Formats: sequence, structure tokens, C-alpha cells
Amino acid sequence: MTATAGQAVMSHRFDHYEPFKGPIPGRSQGVIISMGQGRAEAYAIDALQLTGTFFIDPGVQTYEGMIVGQHCTSDDLEVNLQKAKRLTNIRAAASDDKLKIAPAQKMSLEEALEYVQSDEYVEVTPQNVRLRKKYLTSLERRRMRSAMMKQQQAEEEA
Repeated sequence: MTATAGQAVMSHRFDHYEPFKGPIPGRSQGVIISMGQGRAEAYAIDALQLTGTFFIDPGVQTYEGMIVGQHCTSDDLEVNLQKAKRLTNIRAAASDDKLKIAPAQKMSLEEALEYVQSDEYVEVTPQNVRLRKKYLTSLERRRMRSAMMKQQQAEEEA
């Protein structure tokens, strides 16, 4: 749907079974993670659009550790989405009209389950399907990452 804007017609036919060829590769991009709690501001999303695609719209309540988008590189990025535009007495002509925010990329439950990696969870509520990190705070994520690296080094030495 996203690649062809709904213009493609697909069909398939089962051919045959084959032996196991190894693990199915996961996604290659990292995620954009909210570093604070509160409403996501349009000003912050507009400033961060070049870093990747967002899964939320402005005004959505976010919390620390919530996955709000897909980063364009392979590493995760923590961002402050609660940063609002600083209001001053000095105004520039039509500066507020320049905000052009791309629509949020919404995922179904099946797409979200396919998207997450081993350190992430899918939260399902009657109103929303959200993604979040297993460890919500940045400190917990760093501690677990270093513990996993130590465990991998110990396994390599053994």
C-alpha cells in the first residue's frame, strides 16, 4: 500500500516447501524514543522530521520509553517531543505557517507485532496500539545493554 499508493494488484500461488534457510532478518532501522512525559508538540515534531518517520500526531500523550517513530539510521534516538515553541513579544511574519508535518504512519496490531524487536513491547488498549521499549528509562536501557555486552564477551571467551 505505501509503495504503490494502493494502485498495485498482487496475487500468489504456493509452489513448494524448502528446508530452513536461517533466521528471518528483522528491521535495519532504529527507533525514535520519547525521553519525557506529556503532549507531543507540533513544533518539536516538525523540527525532528528529517530524522525519520513518526507514528504519532501532534497532541498525543507520550511517556518516557514510548516509541514514537522510526529513525533513519540503525541506532535508536531519544528525543524531547514536549519542547514547545518559545513565545516572545517579537514576531516574524508568517513564521507559524511554515509547520508542515507529515501524517503519522499508523500500524495495525499485526504490523506492530512484526515490527518490534526483542527489547520492545506492543501495548494494546481499546483506543490505541502503541510501541514501547522493554526498559522505559534511559538509565535502565544503558544498564541492560552493558550487561548483555558483558554476557556476550563471557560467552565468546568460553
